[in-house]
Formats: sequence, C-alpha cells, structure tokens
Amino acid sequence: MDEVFLSVIIPAYNEEKRLPKTINEIFDYLSKKNFTFEVIVVNDGSKDKTAEIVKELMKKYPNLKLIDNKENRGKGAVVRQGMIEATGKFRLFSDADHSTPISEIEKFLPEFEKGADVVIASREIKGAILDPPQPLFRRFVGEGFKILRKIVVGLFEIQDTQCGFKCFRAEVVEKIFPKCKINRFAFDPEILILAKKAGYKIKEVPVYWRNDPNSKVKFKSIFNMAKDLFKIRLNLILGKYER
Repeated sequence: MDEVFLSVIIPAYNEEKRLPKTINEIFDYLSKKNFTFEVIVVNDGSKDKTAEIVKELMKKYPNLKLIDNKENRGKGAVVRQGMIEATGKFRLFSDADHSTPISEIEKFLPEFEKGADVVIASREIKGAILDPPQPLFRRFVGEGFKILRKIVVGLFEIQDTQCGFKCFRAEVVEKIFPKCKINRFAFDPEILILAKKAGYKIKEVPVYWRNDPNSKVKFKSIFNMAKDLFKIRLNLILGKYER
C-alpha cells in the first residue's frame, strides 16, 4: 500500500448541514493532485446526523474515514485523536466550515520543503485576506485574546494561534500530540508551545479566509479560553508535559 502523503482531519460537532459541502470541496480539489491522501472526520458526539452523513459519503469516497465518538469530548480532544490515528506524512486539521479552503495547502507544502516542521494559517499577517472582514467586536475580542495569550503563555512571534488550519509533519504529531492535555478551548496554543519547546520550526503563512458574518462569539467561550491559558501555564510550571 502506498504511503499516505496528506491526512486531512476534520473535527465535527453537529455539522450535518455544512459537512457535505466541505467534504465534496476537499475531495474535488485533492483528487486532482498527484499525491495520496485521506480525509478523517472525527465526530465529537454530535446530536444530529453528522455521523450518518459521513457514512453515506464514505460510499462515494473510499478514502474518507469516520471516527465516531458517542460522547462530546471537546474540539481539542477530537483533533488530537484524529491526528494521532492518521497515517499521512503530513497531517492537516481543518475546520468543518471550510473557512480556510483546502487549496491554501499549496502555500504550506513549499514551507515544508524549506525545512518547516509545523505550518499554520494566519489571518493576521501581511497577505492574509478576510472575506468579508470580521466585525469590529470580533476583532476586539481577538486582539484581547492575543494579548492575554502572549502575557500568559508566550508565543510572541506568532500572531494568529486560533485559525483552524494547521499542518504538521508526522513525527511532530507523534511526539507532541500525546502530551497535550487541553480538550476544548485553548488547545491550539498548547500544541504550538509544545512544538516550540521541542525545537520544531513553526512557520506562519497568510491565507484567504471566508468569514461567516453570522458567527456568534460567546462570552462563556472567551472566559473558558482564558481559563485554559492559565491551565497551560500551570502545566508548564509543574512540568506536567515532561511526564
């Protein structure tokens, strides 16, 4: 069996409406490429028909896979699960809304050739295109989180830790992801901190990002993200990632 070149991991919670379009777009694009790939949907205990829809699509796409969790565990937990179970030489996790199109992987692969170990999408560095731009309130919240993240856990050189489109070499996944402990809100900074601590080279790349103007920012989520940042800092102080 040929080695899988690219694994695409999609965490999904109650995504029965958006997922079919996303999966079709990903397969339409990747099927034209000259490398092997797999797409893994990790169902996070959805209450709707997310799992059933993926199973139906698997009849159309043989290299589509489903990891079907019956209980909700959190986005961080299911991303970790999918990345560890993937078999690709490069492993990308991408949001179910496909806000960063799969075609943006074209910008990532040259960075791996130049020696990067982790390549992450950014909406905040020069060259990024937000379509349409985020509302003022969401920009304000994003800047607030970025300042807090830098104060609490660092990563000063990275402008956007939260864009849901990140790709890793297989060896980085196998070393870093099993150590991760944040299951829900601030799992992205945790992954990047551990990669940096392990000496891996992280490259931030500007992307085209389709903003959903109907997306709602919940104050509870913002509070929980901040709480997770302090958990990461405490874990670092107590050496929990070294065990």
